[in-house]
Amino acid sequence: MGYKEQYEFWLEDSYFDENTKKELQAIQNDEKEIEDRFYKELAFGTGGLRGVIGAGTNRMNIYTVRKATQGLANYIKKQGGEAKGVAIAYDSRRMSPEFADEAALCLAANGIKAYVFDSLRPTPELSFALRTLGCISGIVITASHNPPEYNGYKCYWEDGAQVAAPRDQEIISEVNQVTDYHTVKTMDKAKAMEDGLYQVIGREIDDKYMAELKKQIIHPEIIAEVADEIKIVYSPFNGTGNLPVRRILDEIGFKNVFVVPEQEMPDPDFTTLDYPNPEDPKAFTLALALAKEKNADIVLATDPDADRLGIYALDTKSGEYIGFTGNMSGMLIAEYILRERAATGTMPENPALVTTIVTTNMAKAITEDYHVKCIEVLTGFKYIGEQIKLFEQSGSNHYVFGLEESYGCLAGTHARDKDAIVAVMCLCEMAAWCKKNGKTVWDQMITLYEKYGYFKESQYSITMKGIDGAKEIEELMNKLRSNPPKNFGDLKVKEFRDYTSGKTLNLETGAEGETGLPESNVLYFDLTNDSWCCARPSGTEPKIKFYMGVKGTSLEDAEAKLAQLTEDLKAQI
Repeated sequence: MGYKEQYEFWLEDSYFDENTKKELQAIQNDEKEIEDRFYKELAFGTGGLRGVIGAGTNRMNIYTVRKATQGLANYIKKQGGEAKGVAIAYDSRRMSPEFADEAALCLAANGIKAYVFDSLRPTPELSFALRTLGCISGIVITASHNPPEYNGYKCYWEDGAQVAAPRDQEIISEVNQVTDYHTVKTMDKAKAMEDGLYQVIGREIDDKYMAELKKQIIHPEIIAEVADEIKIVYSPFNGTGNLPVRRILDEIGFKNVFVVPEQEMPDPDFTTLDYPNPEDPKAFTLALALAKEKNADIVLATDPDADRLGIYALDTKSGEYIGFTGNMSGMLIAEYILRERAATGTMPENPALVTTIVTTNMAKAITEDYHVKCIEVLTGFKYIGEQIKLFEQSGSNHYVFGLEESYGCLAGTHARDKDAIVAVMCLCEMAAWCKKNGKTVWDQMITLYEKYGYFKESQYSITMKGIDGAKEIEELMNKLRSNPPKNFGDLKVKEFRDYTSGKTLNLETGAEGETGLPESNVLYFDLTNDSWCCARPSGTEPKIKFYMGVKGTSLEDAEAKLAQLTEDLKAQI
């Protein structure tokens, strides 16, 4: 069925409600808009769904959510897991509570119990909840840090991590087999509750989650010692982090926590934010103004579903607040945990830190220093979560910390996804240690640079929207794959890795090898002078991303090297 026929079907079929039809009638003279909404099904990828909210097959709406859930339900039943149930959480975005209910009622109609949070909750708490409740799967309704017109649907499995291979492809196959909307089941909410197939969860899970977070505190006595002095400014970006972040900081003893009032309460329009992403410096405008007013030591912000943490810290020498990348904040937390666990004798046997192939190489330098195994996985925190499961199954290592460059990390194994709530807690403990020792958080970052090298990373992205954009991204990847560059400016390519084929090529010796990681549309260029570059299409946005990193002898040297590598990359593409 072509896009025009799909449009007519949605307009005429009795399955679709009147509000949907009115929305579609309003675009009847906009051929391009009709095509964009109906030229394909909103893809259920390895992470689930994400798209613009609206009517159409290529949009997030109650029908595409139900259809995805029917596929998931079919898969759960084939696995014999329907008796375990599914946990569901949602964030502050438009239609999030409605989409959560649609998913729950579809599951209930399929005889699968849904445990639904009573109000918005962070993504990491969903990961914790489904394991605590013994569920077979979990769903989070969120579009993370995307603009306000988006929403999404992330799928988790019983280990608490986002679904990984080969199960992800098996679920995708089940979802794709649901081609007739009339076969998608749903039921009345009151009836589902009466039948015990829809259960509301809340405070009891919150309390258990908080108790698990506190187990990651290493020096409660240091927090108590500086609690009256240290000042923290925090913004939840109008999302799910507000209550849990304030609660955990209060319960572990921090007394001066100031929340940005304009970004405190849920706001699906993110009125004061162009882009609710802690990677965006503009998103910190109000938080930094409050920080200067309060003379805060650190400034923290979590994205709407509270799995990513962004920070700024005061540099007392300049009087300015300095922004930290996800690599920088992750390294500060990681080094603190490894150092203090080693010093206090609480480091587990065979400790391991898990990171991704596009995360800073400083991780390798730090883990080597503390005799901790460093394991690299593909981009996506689900691969870090998967390692925790594999460690538990094999007994080979004990997970100590995991991080990815995109502002996500996890201390502890209570969750199997990145957790900005525990990251806030750990970062604040590290900041308290700095305060006790007469240092700022920025001073501590410089200490790490001086000891391990001035590692610096950045990202360059090209957005290519629509049907043509998808083709252009594919063509660019194919060009780099079939004729890989031998150098980026003065930097030679030492090794080329194609994670689609799983092959590596040493350009210096001609030797071929294996990546040792699952298939993924990623290309990696290991360069001379401790530099590297990596290309991959985004899994959630219409863009191709280039990651790159260098190692300098000073901040200025690293900055110059990174700027040059960026220009050399642009010249190649």
